[in-house]
Amino acid sequence: MARSKSPTLTDAELKLMRVLWDRGPSTVAEVTDALAGDDKVAYSTVQTVLRILEDKGYLTHRKVGRAFVYSASVGAGQARQSALRYILDRFFDNSPELLLMNVIESDELNLENAEKIRTLLEESGANKEDPS
Repeated sequence: MARSKSPTLTDAELKLMRVLWDRGPSTVAEVTDALAGDDKVAYSTVQTVLRILEDKGYLTHRKVGRAFVYSASVGAGQARQSALRYILDRFFDNSPELLLMNVIESDELNLENAEKIRTLLEESGANKEDPS
């Protein structure tokens, strides 16, 4: 059975999207060259993944000479929001409270991050109470 398309970015797709978000519009060769060390990927693999990203709506391309220049059509923030909605739906029954409780209870949350979350919650609550 064929694997269904992931509504969010796979690890390989995210790696290439980060290159495009950082560099801006780029050719397959430029994206391939930007991946160094352990992240090195073959030209043909980059080309295939860029086509998949375009099919998913994350990229567009234009032809310049013989090369395709790919541009992100979805920003990093938009991709994060999409992934978060997917995670909320799939793992937390669309409950932001359940997600936040899991974050708070995790060992990954330090005091500085907890304070940032508290400030954001307070600001969010103040904005909702103030009708102006």
